[in-house]
Amino acid sequence: MSQNPRARKLADRIKEIVAQLLDTRIKDPRLGFVTVTDVRVTGDLQQAAVFYTVYGDDEERAGTAAALESAKGMIRSEVGKQTQMRLTPSIEFHLDSVPETAAHLDAALLEARRRDAELAALREGKEPAGEADPYRTSDDD
Repeated sequence: MSQNPRARKLADRIKEIVAQLLDTRIKDPRLGFVTVTDVRVTGDLQQAAVFYTVYGDDEERAGTAAALESAKGMIRSEVGKQTQMRLTPSIEFHLDSVPETAAHLDAALLEARRRDAELAALREGKEPAGEADPYRTSDDD
């Protein structure tokens, strides 16, 4: 996806429009607690990828994905009306995996801290087997 200023500006506007529509106009009962995290628009402004997260379990994620797919046409037409572009970009919805990745990284960091504390407890009160610095050489050499 391109990073040109026009595409970035359109992506920000689409993000606002989609979030507003999800909050006010789409009344699908399958729609869960959705947060639009990012929108990426191609350099030719023909395709927009909308990334979202859903609070809940896998069943709520699947229901929300189905609700977004069924509302895709209405969302695209509203984006076209509000942006007043000659060609409205096609919209694709993608479940954002950032929260799951962040949870995985948090778990890995907690495990590393636990192991570091375990090693520090084992090391406490111990002396090295040889000299404190086995690589030290005397100044006479």
